[in-house]
Amino acid sequence: MALKATIFKATLNIADMDRHYYGDHHLTVARHPSENDERMMIRLLAFILNASDTLEFTKGISTDDQPDLWQKSLSDEIELWIELGLPDESRLRKACNRADQVILYTYGGRAVPLWWEKHQGKLTRFNNLTIVNLSPEDTESLASLSERGMNLQCTIQDGTVNIGNEETLISVTPEPFYPR
Repeated sequence: MALKATIFKATLNIADMDRHYYGDHHLTVARHPSENDERMMIRLLAFILNASDTLEFTKGISTDDQPDLWQKSLSDEIELWIELGLPDESRLRKACNRADQVILYTYGGRAVPLWWEKHQGKLTRFNNLTIVNLSPEDTESLASLSERGMNLQCTIQDGTVNIGNEETLISVTPEPFYPR
């Protein structure tokens, strides 16, 4: 019998001073059986950093032709495609050809520069690709906030994301990786 996704509920109160976006989002997040708390919280961070009324989670891990998050226009065109991790170059090429903008949030510490060295030559030709790196310390801190029911206050200012619940406040500083 296949394992089922674990359901998490998250209420995000977002104040993004950098983009002048302020909103409350009530999300249901399905954590795939192969996904850990760290990756799920990175998906939430990607949502926080790009929050809009039309940004949504997709089937992600369980579907090859969908990103982790996307934003579509009213005419069903993909405006924003968000990936996580260290995907194959062909997946990013497809994303860049299908979407107006593609953002990749990398994590994994020392593996990131090795991945970039391998794929840099093919990826730098895409003008609609942005790569943002997250440090292992930041992603571990994010994972510590994971609960089945989360109420998170999120403030973004000068590129730093402060995320907290009633007991804990953490700071995450996403680092622009490409283009620099």
